[in-house]
Amino acid sequence: MESVTPFTMFTIFGIPISSTVVATWTAMAIIISSVIILGKIKPIMLQDLVEFLSNLISDIMNIDSVEPYLPFLGSLAIFLAVANIFGSFPIFSSPTSDLNTPIALALVVFFAVHIFGVKAQGFFGYLKDLASPIFMLPLEIISQISRTISLAARLFGNILSGDLIVAVILSLVPLFVPVIIMGLSLLIGLLQAYVFTALSSVYIASALEVETGEMNK
Repeated sequence: MESVTPFTMFTIFGIPISSTVVATWTAMAIIISSVIILGKIKPIMLQDLVEFLSNLISDIMNIDSVEPYLPFLGSLAIFLAVANIFGSFPIFSSPTSDLNTPIALALVVFFAVHIFGVKAQGFFGYLKDLASPIFMLPLEIISQISRTISLAARLFGNILSGDLIVAVILSLVPLFVPVIIMGLSLLIGLLQAYVFTALSSVYIASALEVETGEMNK
């Protein structure tokens, strides 16, 4: 169970650094190193990855151009894919199996949705959309908060449960069964990365909805 329970690994100037933070740093280091290496030896793979993410996000958002949102959503998808599958290996724990990480990511998405909405519609245009009619504003605020909580809880619950299953089975049965479970955990991690990114894309698209409708008139 140690592999799924965050613990303090060391301190920096008296600040405790947990295993979750170390796993997050490791995930980012892997991503950055992979991009640098592929950029030198196989740049076509990076281009294919960008095109894949662009097509995936474009299908979800259903807008004319996803280029303004691709850096954010693509980075989110790549980080989640790498971070989620950490728990598939016995010596690692997924950063997203610590509730703090899904909450932080959900908050980033929350603010990104409104930033993109304001950028697309203007501050007053976006505010008017949220408060039209005015009595819907409290319900809209509740909806925004509840979907942010749901986004974090869904990611946390699914990744933690996968990590727990791997940790428990590894302690109870021989090698080959855990390998199968680790493969299943890997699949769940990738699926949850897709779900989180897809929902984030839908939320951003909804913030652009009024502007898109007005442009089509």
